[in-house]
Amino acid sequence: DHLYVSNMASGELEGQTGVPNMLAHDLAAQPAYTARIDQTSSSGGAGIYAAWQSVASEASEMTLLVGGEKMTHKTTGEATDVIASLTHPVEYKHGVTLPSFAGLTARLYLDEYDAPRESLGKVAVKNHKNGVDNPNAQFRKAVDLDTVLDSPIVADPLRLYDFCPITDGSAALLFCPESVAQEIADEYVVVSGVAGATDTHVVHERPDPTTMRGVVESSRQAYEMADRDPDDVDFAELHDMFTILEFLQFEDLGFAEKGEGWKAVEEGRTERDGDLPINTSGGLKSKGHPLGASGVAQAVEVYEQLQGEAGDRQLDDPEVGLACNVGGFGNCVTTTILETPEAQ
Repeated sequence: DHLYVSNMASGELEGQTGVPNMLAHDLAAQPAYTARIDQTSSSGGAGIYAAWQSVASEASEMTLLVGGEKMTHKTTGEATDVIASLTHPVEYKHGVTLPSFAGLTARLYLDEYDAPRESLGKVAVKNHKNGVDNPNAQFRKAVDLDTVLDSPIVADPLRLYDFCPITDGSAALLFCPESVAQEIADEYVVVSGVAGATDTHVVHERPDPTTMRGVVESSRQAYEMADRDPDDVDFAELHDMFTILEFLQFEDLGFAEKGEGWKAVEEGRTERDGDLPINTSGGLKSKGHPLGASGVAQAVEVYEQLQGEAGDRQLDDPEVGLACNVGGFGNCVTTTILETPEAQ
């Protein structure tokens, strides 16, 4: 009935608009209603929210969500400039980019909470290790801590391996009522909670840059909708565009007290064999970050884990998974909770 495409910048990067209509044509999906969902780098999560709403409201009985972005034909500088355009003009015109925000925030976090620089590097090591077992990852190569810490500085204290790459990629999800899923599919998962929220568009106006209020609020609403709390989550896919973001989201989702997210990494809690595995897909760091597709791909990883279809990176019988997709530097966020039917 509905076909949504999560995409941030096909016009800016490729000079191509009308992608949903093109896809409907290629899929022979006419006369389905089509729409492009653009919420910057959280377009995928926003697409999940929109697709869920279309089915929950009974406007559509079946909604296909496709997330996609084509980026690698552009240089890193060109792609970074397009991405930087999502920042507020008062910051953008002074040359502020998301990597520079990340460096400033990482320095503040390390100093404020007495966290070792090595803890950020261990996020990269962990996520690259997970990516080795993901056949769809952009970088299927393990790295050691020395390699991460010795890589070139990009935005002090962050180095090259603290950043995700630019990526080509796509992912898709099909949404329908549970009664329909029971008829057409042998197995499925349930969207038990989904919500979105925003923070100030001007990052320097935030009372505490190490707190992402969009993550706090969207997760609060998603937990409430799912009748869950952070302790119920078995694993999560977080938006690690920069390694520091894994710490911030881990805390703002309620998985650790403020300033203690780094300890979870040091203690091995976020490893695949830890008590709360984070980014089993390899995360944006290893799997890649094709902007509009990333949030959809996060949910695909959660789906595959819940279905026992994650191959060599499969966890032991997870029942509840969470995906947190961040736009900009926390400017807009969507949190989604997925569960097996048996966990309901």
